[in-house]
This record gives sequence, structure tokens and C-alpha cells, in this order.
Amino acid sequence: MAYLARIEPQAARPIAFALKVVPTAVPAAPEFSQLEWSIIRLAQVDGLSTLREPGLFLRFVGWLTGTAHRPELANPRLEALRRISVMSWHFGFSVPGDDVADFLAAGFSLDQYELLVTSVRAALAASSQRIH
Repeated sequence: MAYLARIEPQAARPIAFALKVVPTAVPAAPEFSQLEWSIIRLAQVDGLSTLREPGLFLRFVGWLTGTAHRPELANPRLEALRRISVMSWHFGFSVPGDDVADFLAAGFSLDQYELLVTSVRAALAASSQRIH
């Protein structure tokens, strides 16, 4: 009856484990380049309508007047930053999860997202204090 056999170590000697201590790199503070900060600042004046494709009427008016305005950026990474910045200026941390996922998929981190929104909220708070 093998299932009733006791399972014990063959020798009663202690087992020593060699732990290799690997120094972990301290994560760098999240940051944006000067170009990225300028995109964040410029997104303040962009409306939410710049996040969606223009409708048939607006395309017709743009064709008629020759002023087809396309606000999106050519670089997909910077366009993701512009989109999340526009939403952050309007909604703060209440940005839909799909848009945050697009921001992260573009190569940004959650720490950068938090830095972006806290900076935008601080700028809005400072501007509202100047108005009052």
C-alpha cells in the first residue's frame, strides 16, 4: 500500500539555499520630453470634437471653403498623447479605459498618465484661482 507510506526526507540535514541578491534599478521618475509637454499644453484649446472624425456636413463645408482642418498628428505616439491630453483637460481622471489602454499601447506608462493628469489638474486649479 504505497499510499500509506510516509513521505520523509532521506537525510535529516538542512537544505541551504543560495540567494543571489541582484540590485534592482530604481525606477526613474516619469517624465515627458519638451515636445510632449508642448502637445499637452496645446491640447488645452482643442475641443472634444477634434477626437472624432468630422461628419458629412463638416467635410462638405471644409471642401467648399477649402479649409479642411485635420487636427490629428502624423506620429501615432504623439497623437495618442494629444488624445489623452484633450480628454484629461476636460475630464481629469475620468477618461474611458479604452482610451487609457490606447495611451499605454502607444508606449507610455501608468506613471506618465498620472503625471499628465495631475499636471493638468494643477494647471486648471491655478488658472481658476487667478480668475477669482
